[in-house]
This record gives sequence, C-alpha cells and structure tokens, in this order.
Amino acid sequence: MKRWLKYIKPYWYYFALTPLFIMVEVIGEVIMPRQLATLINSANAGTLTNAESMRVMLKMIITALCMMAGGILGTFTGTKAQVNFGADVRSDVFSKVQSFSFANVDKFSTGSLVTRLTNDITRVQNFVGMVIRMALRAPGMMIAALIMAISIRPSLSVVFLVSVPLLMLCISKITRTAFPRFGITQSKVDKLNSTVQENVTNVRVVKSFVREKFSIEKFHDANGELKEASLRAVRVIILMGPVMTFFMNATIIAVILIGGPIVLNMDMAVGDLSAFITYVTQILMSLMAINFILMMASRAIASGKRIVEVLDETPDISDSDAAYPEKQIENGEIEFRNVNFRYYKNSEETVLNDVSLTIPAKTTVGIIGSTGSGKTTLVSMIPRLYDCDSGEVLVDGVNVKDYSLFNLREGVGMVLQNNLLFSGTIADNLRWGDENATEEELRAAAAAAQADGFVQSFTEGYETKIEQGGTNVSGGQKQRLCIARAMLKKPKILILDDSTSAVDTATEALIREAFANELKDSTKIIIAQRISSVENADMIVVVNEGTITGIGSHDELLASNEEYREIYESQSGIKKGA
Repeated sequence: MKRWLKYIKPYWYYFALTPLFIMVEVIGEVIMPRQLATLINSANAGTLTNAESMRVMLKMIITALCMMAGGILGTFTGTKAQVNFGADVRSDVFSKVQSFSFANVDKFSTGSLVTRLTNDITRVQNFVGMVIRMALRAPGMMIAALIMAISIRPSLSVVFLVSVPLLMLCISKITRTAFPRFGITQSKVDKLNSTVQENVTNVRVVKSFVREKFSIEKFHDANGELKEASLRAVRVIILMGPVMTFFMNATIIAVILIGGPIVLNMDMAVGDLSAFITYVTQILMSLMAINFILMMASRAIASGKRIVEVLDETPDISDSDAAYPEKQIENGEIEFRNVNFRYYKNSEETVLNDVSLTIPAKTTVGIIGSTGSGKTTLVSMIPRLYDCDSGEVLVDGVNVKDYSLFNLREGVGMVLQNNLLFSGTIADNLRWGDENATEEELRAAAAAAQADGFVQSFTEGYETKIEQGGTNVSGGQKQRLCIARAMLKKPKILILDDSTSAVDTATEALIREAFANELKDSTKIIIAQRISSVENADMIVVVNEGTITGIGSHDELLASNEEYREIYESQSGIKKGA
C-alpha cells in the first residue's frame, strides 16, 4: 500500500473530495423515497393540498439538484484522481523500463512489458476510480437505506435476514470461481500482444516468405486462446446479473406479500410500502456494488503485482557505484583485460573467453570473424550494453563501470546491425545525435555519410516523414541515415557494427574517407563481414568462437593468420601464394 500512496499524495484533495461529493448524492437518494412517500400518503388520505404538494415537490427538486451537483462534482474529481494516478504510474514504469539492460528486457519479453504499461495500468487505474466513488457510496447507501427501512417497519425488515445472506453466499461463490480465471486471461493477453508485435514488426519477412497464412493461423490461435479464457471468466460473471435480479424480485415479492395485508388493514400507509420497496432495491444494489468492487479488486491486485514486478526489478547495469561519475571520455583508448561473458549465467558455454585487447586512441580498428563469433558482444561491452562476467573493460584507463552511464554512452557513438529509425522527420532522427544541431550541421553529417543526395531528392527534404521503423526508406538509405546520426554526435569512440552491408563498395569507400577526415580525433571500430571494409584499418582483429585469434595489419594477417587468409581468398577469389 505504501508504494501506491506515492501516487495518491500529489492529488490527495481529489481523492478526499470525491467521496464527500458522492455522499451528497447518496443522502439525496435516501431522502427522496421518504419525500415521495409523504406525497403519496397525503394524496391517498385525501389531505393533500396544493400548498403542501408544491412544498414537497420543491423539496424533491432541491434534493434532485443537490444529487446532480454531487454526482457531477464527484465524477469530475474522481476522474481527475484516477487519470493522474494512472499517468504517474505509467510514467514511472516506462522510466524504469528505460533503465533496463538487454537482459532485463529479455526477462519480461517485449509483449509482456507492453501489456503491463497499457492493460494492467489501465485496470489498476479503473479500480482506483471505482474505489473512491463506491467505497463510501455502496456501504453508506446500504446502511442508510437499511436504517430508513427499519424506521418505516421493523417487522417487515425481517426479509433481509433471509435474502441478504443468501445473496452474499451466491455472489461469494461466483466471485471465488471467477478470480483465478481472470489471472489466466491476463497471461493470454501477453501472448496475443507478443504475437501481434512480432508479426507486424516482421511483416516484410512474412510477405517475402509468403507466410501470411501461417501468421494468420498463429494469430487466430493466440486470439482464440484469449477468447476462450475470457469466455470462461465471463460465463461465471454473467450469472451475477440474473442472480441479483432474482433475489431483488424475490425480496420485493416477499415485501408485497407480507406488507400488502398490513396496508389493507390500514396498519401501514401505501407510500411507506412504496418507500420500503425502494430501500430494498437500494440495499441489494449496494450489496451488488460491494461485490463488484471485490471482483475488480481481484483483477486489479493481479495487475498490480505485475506492475510492481517491473518497478521492483533491479537493472543489471547501473552507475550507482561509479567512482568517477563526472568523468567524460577524453581520448578514446580502449582496453579489454581477460574479459569473459555468458548470456545465460547458468550456462557453461561462454560467448567471450579470456579476451585481452588494447585499442590505441584515435585509431581505426577493424573486427572480422564468422557469424556468431562474438564480435558484436565484444564491442557492446564498451558502452555497457552488457557487463562482462569477469575481467575489465577500460576506456582511457578507467573501468567503464566507474563512469556514469550518461557520460560513458555520450562519448560513444554506435551504429547497430539493426538500423532503427523512429517515427518523425529525417531531421528529427538525425538530431538524436545532437538535439541542438543546425540545418547546416545536419546536411554536413548527411553528406559525410553519403545520405544528403537521396534526402534532397525527397520532396520535403529533411522534413520528410519517416514511418515507424523507417519502413519507407531502403536498407542502404536507412544505414546511411544511422551513420549520419552517429557522426553528428561527434563521439570519442565510434562503433559501426556491420553498418555498411547494404551499401555498394564505392559508397562505402566514400564513407570511410569521411570517417578519416571528419572524425580524426575519434577511435573508430568497424565490424564487417567484407575484408574490403577493414583492410585499410590501422589494426585488424580476428575473432573466432569468442576468442581473438589474430591481431595485425591486412598484410600481416594474410601472412600469419589462416582464418583471415581463408576469408580473404573466399571473398576475393585470389588464392594467396598461388
């Protein structure tokens, strides 16, 4: 409860005012039947005068206006309370997700995080709104209506001793059956969200392999499971309405059967019986509302636990123990000392095995090796996208764990294998590298990355809208825009992870030339599959199965490293020494 109080305190006045306004409405609802009974009794007795009639109706109008004001104000303040509550929770959860490492995200899955940020928070938010509106209203209405009913005819109130316990027993049984079914439903929502995200994100792959039918069937399976889980829960809940209606009608019939003869014997006024029946309805409806709150509570508790799991998750990577949080990267010298790493900590298989490597500042280093050899994992240690299991990664002689994450990553520019662009304009995307960049600086960075030409060919130039994921530009264009974005950052360390694979060799050569001219003071690490991409580097590192098998220049490695020589011969078609 303490955790949720954090989100209530800033809006305590809304949370406090809502029940007060709602109670005004409740009081009106309880008073109104008595006022109406007075009118009916006077009319039935033949003593109703025009003056008395006007007086009673005026009271009823005033009561109705007060009820309306209480209802409107209660709804307004209640909505403000729950919406602000939900917005703050959602903001904190999203901020926490942003602090997650790749390993943290993998633990939950993207689909599950989306569900928690949307469906689960909405469910808790709606429950909060229901509680502040109904927590006092329902029991308050039930108690007040019960007191009014007893004051009219205590002996007639005996019907409640039978109907209320039986109704509570039935509703309790329904609620207990439904609770676990809603938990299952939520897990099915996770699965459906993951399926939708996977298929929409990879729609080009789906179409290129003509797997639309398979994707539709996969969606239908997930959708069908959610439908069946929802129906299993709803089948129980739909009994609530008919059961409630049955007990209400049965109680009213019992009141009429018992109260009718009393009225006929002139021992009770007709208006009082009418008011008593109204109070019966209010009591049973209030009881129904209380049980509905309990039903929502069970679902909200399940969603709340899922939200708290995210909020309580400790990021694998943090800078809370950084020895030099104010330090920034100055030169860009990199050193790996006996680095070992495993993605799955309970696995014996290592991705990097006792890697030691020194990269001098302001040099260009190529890294080459077979797919899955650990090249990307190695460079991911520099900006701490992953942390090594043992050993050290140092930048400018300082362990990367001793930098603040902001200063470390601010000094590193990285173009990943998956070139991602965000919805917005081309200029918006480039300004991820420097949010204050001028239009001239944008064009200069794009020109260096060989992107200015095609951008200028677009009708709106740098204001061209990029669709989500950059689906309206080609792979090569996307790569060049991502390179321009990284260059605009002017990092001390620039990492390019196979980021020119979709451009032709002539364009790639121009981009490498731009690196040499525009980023002279930066350390440049180029991961590539093509030897032509790295053969002119100051140093080339050969990686195989998580181990460095060779370090040297192009000519040195051709002479001394068999693996490098095999890659060169397979790509060039020239057999060395032939």
